[in-house]
Amino acid sequence: MRNLKLLCSVAGAALVWAVPVLGQDADTGGEQIIFADTRLPEPILVSASRDGSLSREDFTGSALVITAEQLENRQTRDIADILRDVPGVAVAGIAGQTQIRLRGSEANHVLVLVDGIEVSDPFAGEFDIGTLQAEPGARVEVLRGPQSALYGPDAIGGVVAYESASGRSRPGFAARIEGGTDNTINGALRYGASGDSWVAALSAVVVSTDGQPNARGGSRDIGRDSYTLAGKGSVELTETLALRAAARFIRTEGQTNDSNFDRTSPTFGFIIDSPGVTFTNEAVYALVGARAEVLDGRWTHDLSAQVAEVDRQTDSPFGLTSASEGDRVKASYVTAFKLADEHNLTFAADWERESFRNALAASGGFTGRRAIEQTGFVGEYRYSGDAFDLSAAIRHDINDRFRDATTFRVGAGYRITDTTRLRAAAGSGVKNPGFFELFGFVDGRFIGNEALRPEKSTGWEVGFDQDIGDAARVAVTYFDSELEGEIFTTFPAPTFIATPANRTTVSQQRGVEVSVGARLAEQWSLDAAYSYLDAEENGIEEVRRPEHIASAALTWTAPGDAASATLVVRHNGATPDVAFTDPSFRPVRVQLDDYTLVNLNARVKLTDSVSGFARVENLLDERYEQVFSFVSPGRSAVIGVEARF
Repeated sequence: MRNLKLLCSVAGAALVWAVPVLGQDADTGGEQIIFADTRLPEPILVSASRDGSLSREDFTGSALVITAEQLENRQTRDIADILRDVPGVAVAGIAGQTQIRLRGSEANHVLVLVDGIEVSDPFAGEFDIGTLQAEPGARVEVLRGPQSALYGPDAIGGVVAYESASGRSRPGFAARIEGGTDNTINGALRYGASGDSWVAALSAVVVSTDGQPNARGGSRDIGRDSYTLAGKGSVELTETLALRAAARFIRTEGQTNDSNFDRTSPTFGFIIDSPGVTFTNEAVYALVGARAEVLDGRWTHDLSAQVAEVDRQTDSPFGLTSASEGDRVKASYVTAFKLADEHNLTFAADWERESFRNALAASGGFTGRRAIEQTGFVGEYRYSGDAFDLSAAIRHDINDRFRDATTFRVGAGYRITDTTRLRAAAGSGVKNPGFFELFGFVDGRFIGNEALRPEKSTGWEVGFDQDIGDAARVAVTYFDSELEGEIFTTFPAPTFIATPANRTTVSQQRGVEVSVGARLAEQWSLDAAYSYLDAEENGIEEVRRPEHIASAALTWTAPGDAASATLVVRHNGATPDVAFTDPSFRPVRVQLDDYTLVNLNARVKLTDSVSGFARVENLLDERYEQVFSFVSPGRSAVIGVEARF
């Protein structure tokens, strides 16, 4: 990797420093028990404001916090799995690429932040959420609805923010090791520490499995090995000045299968066993920052810089078949001023440079490096009163390739009673075409389109949060949005080679989201979610966006936390997709069957610091496809042990 030495140097620095995220300790959610969308207690939403200090109770949009306890109760290993429990989120995964879509948006419309670092691949324009493994003590925030006014392009659908635990919230050692079917061996190790003026945390996660066949009637197991090394921390130089850093290295190696390209075969266009076909994804991320406070903490200044380097390649028995390099350098300045207890003003400026290179000259097309620079300016105002909350943000982006773009977001919340809160929000978003869409080339199969223009979205939502007693909340939201200039793939005659273009019609997404979080009894808790989505473009259903998604997680905990068990049921409705089963390579619309997955796990405390656990995933051995002709794994089981010291 071209910048590996530089990035590793930054990563090394990150392992020495340790930190409250954005100047305030993100421990909220490291130890607290917070049921989905419930009120007790209220976490800080780090991603919902550019100054990182917004209470969940004051947020005027739709947000859900997945706590460390929820991740542990469901024995989550892949973050993509627990995102299925968030209303409005659709997950579709295959070997080498797992996508998430929020509220019917495209996968590259979702901004993913990991410890404050933007982690999408500049080449592909999106993040492979399947490479994000759960670390002990981590938490996840999901903001649904347009957030471009805060973060610029990439946030039309919303934001997913993953926060690893700090050394203060999870001090000491934590480790787990597990093994099971499909020769699965997974492990995690974490250490956190803190002093009077410093905090530090280091972690490592390994996921290894031989996998199962993913072709219809296939026999070739599709396995993977994934490695994650991460660290973050801060040091307080004075009472008003702190430095922070974070770094992460992710490498995933695995098998995959190709489509059948034999035009004379009855399985043309279907996934078939393809011995020797593999993929490798490798990414390095790093962030350094400084935060200063003046006027007794009422005025803060935050300066940060981050880098990302993502390399992807696919191999076959005949050699390398694809390879890409994507890089990002980003600098941000955020200043926030608290006018009074209720009024907050924030200004932010972002500069970003993304570049990519098609690293395989044999594929043809342009193989040099392309780059795009962008500068954005953000103004944000928040009012948080006893009964009424108001927020407004506006952003102006200057791009060296596309026209300047201005986006906005406004929202309000009103507490009718102590247990009922109404909220409404509206906003706009923009998404610039990705490098692959602009310049990508696959000989005989895909040609980029440099004339593409950005996609633009506007939308609104209304909802209410209803507390039932002291330990339950129901949240209901209706949303409606439109997308103009949607980028889609065309197959123009006479060659029918795929190339992207902007639609001239309007795409619409509307739906209802419901979430329930409740303490049913002293030892029982329930989290449930349901989403209805109507996503259409010119009257035709958008692909990979199921109309109905539902989930429920029921957890029992023994007195004294001596043992626990969790049952998770996830339903994915019938989903439209496209298949390239026509020898002309023109897409054919298909319908993927609905499916229901049942997971069951249990944990028992062996000593004060050691626990044993076991789980079964896809308990009913459901056979299903998330993407046409890619068969998803059947039943699997693991057993393991974890310890904290």
